[in-house]
Amino acid sequence: MIFSIFGHENLLGTHKTTLEFTKDKHLTLNGDCIVGVNATFSYDEIMKLVNDKDKLKIILKFDDMVEEINCDVNKDFCDKEEIVIRKSEFISDRTLGINADKAAIDLNRGLINKLKDPNTKIMVEFT
Repeated sequence: MIFSIFGHENLLGTHKTTLEFTKDKHLTLNGDCIVGVNATFSYDEIMKLVNDKDKLKIILKFDDMVEEINCDVNKDFCDKEEIVIRKSEFISDRTLGINADKAAIDLNRGLINKLKDPNTKIMVEFT
């Protein structure tokens, strides 16, 4: 499954335990875990992954930059607007991934800097 996310001028990408993709177009400086807005993911496609997979690899691609995050799938995920990936085992409706090997702060700073530009489009692949 592949979808896109876009940058935002308020994107910080500094949260130490989570990262998030949101369909929202706006972002305040309080959302330090958000690494992409205006996400184009399909809820139905996400739910197929939830039902079929126990582990998930998330790949973010922009030009020659590639970032990979691995996590366990939370079978209770059911949010249509946000996808949260956590290093911890905390579960909520918005939590798709737990026990992740990366959070927002762990992502390549070059990628995060690109995501501070609202015109930046990054492809996200879930496998």
